[in-house]
Amino acid sequence: MLIGAHVSPAGGPARALERGAERGGQAIQFFNQNPRAWRAREYSEEEGAAFREAMADSPIDAVLIHAVYLINCASEDPEIRQKSLRSLIVSLRCGAAVGAHAVVLHAGSAKEGSVDRAIERAGAAVREALAESEGCGLHLENTAGAGGTLGRSFSELARLIDAAGGDERLGLCLDSCHLLASGFEIRTPEALESVLDDCVAAVGVERLGSLHLNDSQTPLGSNRDRHANVATGELGREGCAVFLSEPRFEGLPCVIETPGEDGHGPSAEEVALALELRSEGLARRRS
Repeated sequence: MLIGAHVSPAGGPARALERGAERGGQAIQFFNQNPRAWRAREYSEEEGAAFREAMADSPIDAVLIHAVYLINCASEDPEIRQKSLRSLIVSLRCGAAVGAHAVVLHAGSAKEGSVDRAIERAGAAVREALAESEGCGLHLENTAGAGGTLGRSFSELARLIDAAGGDERLGLCLDSCHLLASGFEIRTPEALESVLDDCVAAVGVERLGSLHLNDSQTPLGSNRDRHANVATGELGREGCAVFLSEPRFEGLPCVIETPGEDGHGPSAEEVALALELRSEGLARRRS
């Protein structure tokens, strides 16, 4: 497992590598554009080359780009869908430019409308974005389940993949906070194993692509997406250790997205704690 943190790319994408290395991780995630605006910008050839050159000398082994939260590929509003499509295409092209493992996407929300039709709309947008880009994976993130968001269950994620054409570039990003909040008990090895059995049955083990390690401020089945710092929430120290030591997660990038002690995101200390918890979890599994 490649553990790391969500970091800022301020100053250029190569700076994200520096910030990831400062935190002692092997993986990073960052937004390729301002997450609060639609101003999509593709990386230049020079920026991509500088990033790849910097990564060759960096301890970072895996890069994820998180598509902005404004995207709603399932929207009934044609203008929002078009903006979402454009932003997603740019994210995938940026991912290809820097050699990212994948772009992570919240597929969107049905709001108060039909979930079936929302899945069709989201699938069509994802299919087009994949056709307009190449060389970078796209991981659909599971959601906590509030507000009509798509991807709260493995069956919904499987339907989204099918609606998008089942491209081999499609995978899943499993978020520990979202799993618990959407009603999946994952705090013991046996419980997590059962959840993953259901996930693999729905989408296939080859679709397990990346991870987000976040503790949850809210309890099992709350359907509320409220991240807590690692080992301080409902998952706790043991639940985080279980998640970090799951055998089927071996080799996947696992990025921390917590608020951090100072409200500015995960720190080096939190990455170190995650590495410690992984070791604890692995030791318990061997005993």
